[in-house]
Amino acid sequence: MLKGIDPLLTPELLKHLCAMGHGEWVAVVDANFTADWLAAGKPVVRLPGHSLERVAQAVLSVFPLAVDVAQPAGYMQHSGLPAGQTTEAQAAFVRLVGQAEGLAPAQVEAIERYAFYDRVRAASLIVQSGEATAFGNAILCKGVILP
Repeated sequence: MLKGIDPLLTPELLKHLCAMGHGEWVAVVDANFTADWLAAGKPVVRLPGHSLERVAQAVLSVFPLAVDVAQPAGYMQHSGLPAGQTTEAQAAFVRLVGQAEGLAPAQVEAIERYAFYDRVRAASLIVQSGEATAFGNAILCKGVILP
């Protein structure tokens, strides 16, 4: 156990987050996401039983978001909802990145389902949460910590 580290952050997850460089992406996906298939050999860390919001909160406690990217956070748009509408899990994620990182809602991108899959294929790490709602998937771009 480490002092000041969110207890949800396992040693394996911390290792992968730390090894990522700026401009790399981490996907936080729901329990039904096809993580292993899309990972294609990249690491998949599982945190079952925890919501998208809770897992994203833990990741953001140690993970700086990119400031040189127009939309350093995004979520998978629900294909059954009109553009601009979100599920409660997606809305909680948007609120979280707004509170934790000061992002305006416009800086959190709604990504079409198949485009989101393409983004996950390019991500460096997939963290699979226990989020049970459909389309409970998000992605974050790592920034730098300046001295």
